[in-house]
Amino acid sequence: MHAPSAGFSQGWAYVVVREAELRKQIGNLQGEADFYANRFHKFVSEAPVLIVACVSEKVYHDRYREPDKLKDDGTEIEWPTPYWYFDTGCASMLLFLAAVNEGLASAFTGVFRVIEMKKLLGIPEHFHPVGVISLGLAAEDIKSPSLKRGRKPLEQVVHYEHW
Repeated sequence: MHAPSAGFSQGWAYVVVREAELRKQIGNLQGEADFYANRFHKFVSEAPVLIVACVSEKVYHDRYREPDKLKDDGTEIEWPTPYWYFDTGCASMLLFLAAVNEGLASAFTGVFRVIEMKKLLGIPEHFHPVGVISLGLAAEDIKSPSLKRGRKPLEQVVHYEHW
């Protein structure tokens, strides 16, 4: 509830899912039977709690059409970047940090079957499910093959004064 948001729009919302059958259905939508089953345990459907992170672009546009956010000519700002996704990421990161603080494990999977997820969970039309956050006790850690790539060196990521 205290994450930063553009214009204090707070356009994110979450669906917390604890029911086993619903978690299984979400696991299926997230591709557990196909992709994850060959590499990892079923960390979506077997997690005791799933949190589906959603965001509404409409909430941001509505906020920036309010008098204190309008440009001098009375129009809404132009959005060079869809900050609603950034804000949702910030708010979700606070959930990940809270999980670590409580001694829990967490994972994120992006939602690719948006329409099906919205229908399954009754998510309003103007909200977009971005991802599923799995929360629970850690299982045996199975390292992703992607980690073989290694991390980029700091010089490739951080630039001082100019790129």
